[in-house]
Amino acid sequence: METGIDGAWIFQPRVFGDERGFFLEGWNRAKLAELGLSADFVQDNHSRSAHGVVRGLHYQVGDNAQGKLVWVTSGRVFDVVVDLRRSSRTFGKWAGCYLDAEKHERLWIPPGCAHGFLVLSPSADFHYKCTNYYRPESERSLLWDDPDVGIEWPLDRVAGRPLLSEKDRAALAFKDCDKFP
Repeated sequence: METGIDGAWIFQPRVFGDERGFFLEGWNRAKLAELGLSADFVQDNHSRSAHGVVRGLHYQVGDNAQGKLVWVTSGRVFDVVVDLRRSSRTFGKWAGCYLDAEKHERLWIPPGCAHGFLVLSPSADFHYKCTNYYRPESERSLLWDDPDVGIEWPLDRVAGRPLLSEKDRAALAFKDCDKFP
């Protein structure tokens, strides 16, 4: 399913469930290729965050740009992608979707996009498969509430302002952040 950002997709893995529980393939290279997504993942990440936390909007620049396949295994989040690719028809646009452990949906975020999420449940476990290694010198952060981007975060569900890291509080505005060709 399209997200409104060029190259960013949401897809549903096939889930086999019964009274015992469920089974699913978290990712399958051949099935992703059938969707037109070819990715060579080199690193997996896992975060756990409390209710009301915003992580992001993060991205890496240059040769260290990352594509990410993300999903939630516990809890619920509002996930956001911002297109920072000047050559994209959706440059400067954002798209948001809800990801949760019940639906098992996966979100593909192409290189050149910033990514972040707001935790709506008491806590959330969030998984990332990345196409490039994390390099601190290449990491950048886009300000989560930049009015020029205009993300409509569901803050009513977290009673106001979210919890942010120092890094995310110091993030740059869209007009000042590094962008991609």
